[in-house]
Amino acid sequence: MTQLHDLTALEQAAAVRSGEVSPTELVRHALDRIAAFDAGLGAFVTVTPERALSAAAADEQRLRDGGPLPPLLGVPTAIKDLTRTAGVRTTSGSRVTAGTVPDADDAVVTRLAAAGTISVGKTNTPEFGFPAYTDNDLVGPARCPWDPALLAGGSSGGAAVAVAAGFVPVAHGSDGGGSIRIPAAVNGLVGMKPTRGRVSNAPLGSEITGLATHGPLARTVHDAAALLDAMAGPELGDPAWAPPLPPGETFLAAAGRGPGRLRIGVVTESPPPGVPLEPAIAAALGGTARLLADLGHDVEEAPAGLIGPEVLPAFERVWALSATTLPVPPERIGELRPLTRELRARGLALSARDAMLALGTLRSFARGYLRATAGYDVLLAPVVTMAPRPVGWFTDDGAEDFARNERYAAFPALANITGQPAVSLPLHSDARGLPIGSMLVGRPADEVTLLALSAQLEAARPWASRHPPVWGERAA
Repeated sequence: MTQLHDLTALEQAAAVRSGEVSPTELVRHALDRIAAFDAGLGAFVTVTPERALSAAAADEQRLRDGGPLPPLLGVPTAIKDLTRTAGVRTTSGSRVTAGTVPDADDAVVTRLAAAGTISVGKTNTPEFGFPAYTDNDLVGPARCPWDPALLAGGSSGGAAVAVAAGFVPVAHGSDGGGSIRIPAAVNGLVGMKPTRGRVSNAPLGSEITGLATHGPLARTVHDAAALLDAMAGPELGDPAWAPPLPPGETFLAAAGRGPGRLRIGVVTESPPPGVPLEPAIAAALGGTARLLADLGHDVEEAPAGLIGPEVLPAFERVWALSATTLPVPPERIGELRPLTRELRARGLALSARDAMLALGTLRSFARGYLRATAGYDVLLAPVVTMAPRPVGWFTDDGAEDFARNERYAAFPALANITGQPAVSLPLHSDARGLPIGSMLVGRPADEVTLLALSAQLEAARPWASRHPPVWGERAA
């Protein structure tokens, strides 16, 4: 029997418009599932039932009043707990900032609300979003609903669990080094990092490194495209912005068109040199390459030797720079988790010259890499190098923890360095039935091609009917 969470976000929005279901029913269904199942999964840090039900009631009044309606009216979603929400605590996954209650929304939160979505709470994230897994001292780990003994990936791990477990159909994430694509790959979802400047980090998001951006997590390509439409657009004062789509064009429309015949390069080189792929990951990469060829695309190995030995040290320095401005009083530094302390210490140890050289190295590398791969419409690469990690696999030694993160997620950060759009698609599974994501990377500002190709792959090898065990369970 169909349950409300079986509907995609677009189907839920259509059902609201037709009167088949009310926003309150959708929100209550989401809250009931969270209450019933999230204790064992760790998707949420904060749940906001009163605010969500109030927003649902306002949407119902809007329906009664008539007039133009936003595209995703009444659809439940959730906001990653790194992102500021007015009147709702934003912990950033740290006990040091656990009591922070912003007085203003980040721009992306405002845009999602304007599109009609209703946030039911704040999703789990590791401390300040640094690692490729999700665990913190507030609510513990976000666990993969396919096997709760495994970590859900990070840093948008809670958002991915919320979607994969059927709590909400779509969720907001952010990605500075793979933080949307990694949990999408682990949990069997579509996860897109848009091109640099496509989604604003206003008003207070750091723009210094240029690595991080907001993006969607969803079960289908069309839902991801619709959420990107809701998020996208610059704010006055942004230091960089992607060129807008042509008048009348949308990302959702792009997902409904064929991509044409594309030239696709298979990338097996990552900034950490010589990181091996586990056999199942390598097999999935080869399987996606064959599927693309079967669909009529020209698929070949991308040239190697494009990533010099200077890239990884420069990225490590730039990543550590992000930890130097954390809002942590000196007397509370000892309360930070080991990885955060490690990165903060590394960042503060850099001279201004070293910091500027690292940033310049990444910018120079990005220009060269984009020129060297400009002949390809899309690049294909793995997301993670190994199966989902067991809870406890990452370590309390900050330096070793960072090294394990680099080995586990060797590939995604490349697109953050270059600013290219990238998406993870759940095309494969391993012998245990655990999802394996494949990453497609587009030309700068060309999410349109990525979405068209992703929809073609979804049609050729559908994944939307594959769910973890918790999906079929009913809330009491």
